[in-house]
Amino acid sequence: MTIRLYDTSARQIRDFTPLVPGCVSIYLCGATVQAAPHIGHIRSGLNFDIMRRWFEYRGYDVTFVRNVTDIDDKIIKKSDEQNRPWWSIGYENERAFNSGYEALGCLPPTYEPRATGHVPEMIEMMRGLIERGHAYESDGSVYFDVRSFPGYLELSNQDIDDLRQPDEGVSGKRDPRDFAMWKATKPGEPDWETPWGRGRPGWHLECSAMAHKYLGSAFDIHGGGLDLIFPHHENEIAQAKAFGDAFATYWVHNAWVTMSGEKMSKSLGNSVLVSEMVRNWRPIVLRYYLGTPHYRSMIEYSEEALREAESAFARIEGFVQRVMEKAGGVVAPADEVPPAFAEAMDDDLGVPQALAVVHTTVRQGNSALAADDKEAAVARLAEVRAMLGVLGLDPLDERWGGGAGERGDDLYGVVDTLVQMVLHQREAARGRKDWATADAIRDQLNQSGLVIEDSPDGPRWTLGPR
Repeated sequence: MTIRLYDTSARQIRDFTPLVPGCVSIYLCGATVQAAPHIGHIRSGLNFDIMRRWFEYRGYDVTFVRNVTDIDDKIIKKSDEQNRPWWSIGYENERAFNSGYEALGCLPPTYEPRATGHVPEMIEMMRGLIERGHAYESDGSVYFDVRSFPGYLELSNQDIDDLRQPDEGVSGKRDPRDFAMWKATKPGEPDWETPWGRGRPGWHLECSAMAHKYLGSAFDIHGGGLDLIFPHHENEIAQAKAFGDAFATYWVHNAWVTMSGEKMSKSLGNSVLVSEMVRNWRPIVLRYYLGTPHYRSMIEYSEEALREAESAFARIEGFVQRVMEKAGGVVAPADEVPPAFAEAMDDDLGVPQALAVVHTTVRQGNSALAADDKEAAVARLAEVRAMLGVLGLDPLDERWGGGAGERGDDLYGVVDTLVQMVLHQREAARGRKDWATADAIRDQLNQSGLVIEDSPDGPRWTLGPR
């Protein structure tokens, strides 16, 4: 068994070999909490949640760090615009991100450090870089000298002579390509004391310092979105390696969620908030929609694509429900996933190919049901549950409420009670041969988005496609 991952730094798929046998250490650049999350933000968390789950299935002990950037230029700008404390905005949106991760079934990280809680570690790193000649102080700010680090820009494969660093609103650089690790205080901004004066962290320094604290001088995987390759990850590497850390062995980047071909972004006005989506779509369907394309493939957002995902997942849920009824109880997941599923997941987390195995197994199970082969149907369900568990999509998992078709909250129980009352009225109409009333009830339920299926064991309902 060998897991293989696409390494951005190598520009190819590589066999994964952990630094510590049996253990995997992952650092994921998490939320910058200037605003509530849209589905593009949450996609990254979902992709790396699936990676973590697969490593754990393969028997690894995973340490998963996902940071929170709770101070940066964007948060300070929001604070000025809204006339609110910066920490109030950060904390509110941090809770919104965590609610989004939880709603879509992401496992909590091993550690979730905030940038503002690690200023001492940042000071230590800056001091070491200044002593080694890789950084310098100017007017209370601290800058990294990019020409002092020969490996700079190897991740993004750029030429330093063509480089233009994003405008950081600071001055005093020796070279315009140098980037700020620490920004001197300005009136009204939050600040902390350092040997070079009061100020606040630069974005890139935060992650280098937190990765060092929680994962040590070397760790296995650093992850994030494609947009972070430059400047963020490039600058992280320069700081960490110039400080003396080996840093990450593998660099894994997920693609974006786009709308009309543009990266989803609040600044572009094309973002779809997670809080809005979970009011209109079942969270498990959103997870299916965002988590099942390959992590390196763009997802073009559309209502039609969401409806297709909903219909596809409904076919899986329908199979689960039918076998449970046939078996007369819950069927436990199999101890192992099918070999074809494992092969797909081992090959750079090939979720689309793995999902094809899920749907093939569902079709085999439905054929077994049609042939009244209970044993084969139950065996296929056990395999399906094992595969869905790895993807975080098992509808019988207590995270989603513990039953096929459930929403994971009290709403399903309320709806089920009401629908059962209506179905009882429909059965009473059928019993007295009042077919017009029975058909009218069924049509009304269908118009409400429910699919009614008559079976030998009585009618049952599922949520239909939108």
